[in-house]
Amino acid sequence: MGEDTWLAERFEQQRPQLRAVAYRMLGSLAEAEDAVQETWLRLARTDTTEVDNLAAWLTTVVARVCLNTLRARATRREDPLDVRLPDPVVDVAEADADPAHAAVLADSVGLALLVVLDTLTPTERLAFVLHDMFGVPFEEIGALVDRSPAAARQLASRARRRVRGQAPAPDPDLARQREVVTAFLAAAREGDFDALVAVLHPDVVLRSDGGTARARHSTVLTGARVVAAQATTFGRFSPFARPVLVNGAAGVLVSAAGRPLSVMAFTVTGGRIAAIDVIADPERLAALDLDR
Repeated sequence: MGEDTWLAERFEQQRPQLRAVAYRMLGSLAEAEDAVQETWLRLARTDTTEVDNLAAWLTTVVARVCLNTLRARATRREDPLDVRLPDPVVDVAEADADPAHAAVLADSVGLALLVVLDTLTPTERLAFVLHDMFGVPFEEIGALVDRSPAAARQLASRARRRVRGQAPAPDPDLARQREVVTAFLAAAREGDFDALVAVLHPDVVLRSDGGTARARHSTVLTGARVVAAQATTFGRFSPFARPVLVNGAAGVLVSAAGRPLSVMAFTVTGGRIAAIDVIADPERLAALDLDR
């Protein structure tokens, strides 16, 4: 086997891991794929004879590519008040899978968590993602950001505090998640305000991204009563809603006449909905390949 073929095979073995790192770093499926491709190009140009751990080397490279992307993104951000949700990973085919299949959640990162990661600085995000999600030592993270291991540890610690405060971990029981979401949709369909408030966490956050085509649908609402008042308008869409998995958790796809209208991701914590993230941008919905 030639050296090029061997490297290509090793890279393909690592591609899922690299894609997972890049998606968590960037929250964009397209940019994550670009980062993985750039990593391959750098590998092809590198003499790897002195690389002891190719998997670790590739993880470091893709992380550095993502860090550069995050820094460039920060400098060109036009309006920090815009509602721009990360790309969801929507699984339509697995929507009716066994809810007890824990592996579905094991390698997923919730949309609400990605929203919080978007509020971190690029270096905080890198430190948190690499250490807390992939177990990369702080010595390696520090080298990536030109900081000491202790400083890298502090970056991850700051990010961790923000994540814990703003992105509660979802309940691991997918069946229970679906029960709560079903109760929410039923209450919305019936216009039952009290039932809606009961199923929502007091500090629930509703984020809706309508894109430029549906800018009036872009909003952020907080509090159970405020979100419940808005949710009563969802009732008319109930006949067009079907369960899906969004980033491994309970979600809903709303379609009419074969055209997706929105994807709704729910974060269910302690048996109540703590976050609802809605993507209603027609361009982004079209790119998700939801006709399955």
